[in-house]
Amino acid sequence: MKLMHLGDLHLGRSIGEFDLIDDQKYILDQILEIVDREKVDAVLIAGDVYDKSVPSEAAVSLLDSFLNALSSRNVSVFMISGNHDSDDRLNYGRWTFERQGVFISAIYNGELDRHDLKVGDSEVCIYMLPFVKASQVRRIYPDEEIETYEDAVRTILDKAPIDENKCNIIVAHQFVAGRGNDPVFGGSEGLGTLNVGTVEKIGYDCFDKFDYVALGHIHSPQKVGRETCRYSGTPLKYSLKEVNDDKSVPLITLNGKDVSIDYVKLKPKREMRHLRGTMKELLDKANVRSPEDFIYATLTDEDVINDAMGKFQAVYPNTVKVDYDNSRTRAVEKVDISQILQQRSFTDLISDFYKQVYGIDISEEEMAVIRDAAREAGVIDEAD
Repeated sequence: MKLMHLGDLHLGRSIGEFDLIDDQKYILDQILEIVDREKVDAVLIAGDVYDKSVPSEAAVSLLDSFLNALSSRNVSVFMISGNHDSDDRLNYGRWTFERQGVFISAIYNGELDRHDLKVGDSEVCIYMLPFVKASQVRRIYPDEEIETYEDAVRTILDKAPIDENKCNIIVAHQFVAGRGNDPVFGGSEGLGTLNVGTVEKIGYDCFDKFDYVALGHIHSPQKVGRETCRYSGTPLKYSLKEVNDDKSVPLITLNGKDVSIDYVKLKPKREMRHLRGTMKELLDKANVRSPEDFIYATLTDEDVINDAMGKFQAVYPNTVKVDYDNSRTRAVEKVDISQILQQRSFTDLISDFYKQVYGIDISEEEMAVIRDAAREAGVIDEAD
């Protein structure tokens, strides 16, 4: 039996001002080609199916098309909700979808969803744990001592009848960590998912009863503690931090309780690249390649270049961001923020900051512009 592990599709996502729906369709079509070529029996989708709790019409249409394509191939789908998804919206129509081999678990109601999949002589029990919070589980089990996310997940698993003699797989969307090691973030998980102190962290040993753990939540593909406990990562790069990630899909082959994993590399419609150098070097025709890629550019020019973004987008139309790394930006990084706490006037603070960064005194005209902006923003009073 062969399974594919996906997660964090984030359908409907954008990078900067650029809509990714065409890129996402391209990568899902490529995944369908892999499903056909590798004769995949089932696809596991480990949450964050959509990028927003109220997805766009285009995102909903894309998911509908993808699920229909899998169903028409007689490929079973096991899909859970993530923290970006609306539980109720994703859960809509689940009983109808099940008749087509699409199993959805978006709301934990006191029972861990389980579905048995049999292909030929192979059989596997697939458990589905949607994104849960400790407060949700506490309401269901008021007599249990549940304070942390790990307490919640352990309670859910302890209440589930799991036969360890069988091959068991779980699809989950939580912040799962190894012993003493946290997963490497992709950078595009979103601020709401990165409050990963001891409250949200779950030890991977919670899932010791499972032969494979299909995780979602962290965007960089990686194992957690053991080879068979994995984040699939996103199928596309969604942030600069992921620029060097090799995106792939894990293919899990089951032979009884033996699990082997292969990785099939994904090739996006448009790559993401980080360019660094002077404006002249980076936009020299001899150095320009794949102009349709998503570009993050770091300029090393000492002088600020007028309309740098416009100049870049004239050559690389999908430039996402242009920033600088030079003596001035490095000086800003060394500014002692504690100086702000001193009882000093707004004018003195701005004057000192300007001189530290640019090496010259600020002009009266420039100071007037800054003061006007500060008044409008409510930083200083009208009388100041």
